[in-house]
Amino acid sequence: MFDNIPNDLKVVNLDLNAGPWMTGTRPPFPRGRPSQFRATVHGMVFAGRDRHLKGLETGASLYLIPDPLDQEAPEVWVHREGGDLLGHLPPEISSWLAPWLLKGGGANVRTVKVHGADVPSWRRLLLEVDCAV
Repeated sequence: MFDNIPNDLKVVNLDLNAGPWMTGTRPPFPRGRPSQFRATVHGMVFAGRDRHLKGLETGASLYLIPDPLDQEAPEVWVHREGGDLLGHLPPEISSWLAPWLLKGGGANVRTVKVHGADVPSWRRLLLEVDCAV
């Protein structure tokens, strides 16, 4: 479920009772949503998360981890390789991306711009997201 790295669409589990996250197939992508987009990371000032920007370079790979579906407004959290939490995607993106990721969707995420404390917190990190559809 936490593997947000795209893989090929071949079936890897032939158990008919297995969910899509077990078969290796991707769920249908939400209609009308972009499969490639750029987004800023929000919530970086809380709990000193912005300290994890140190050493983060343009082009670095990151991971998206969605909240469970039982959350009233599920967020999609952005983590560095190694697990450090940076923040979350904007709610207008998380509202459709989180359910898709939980159903087995995946995305490649790379940093586009990394700024320091001289920039407002919600503009310090710009990502490029490429969903595996």
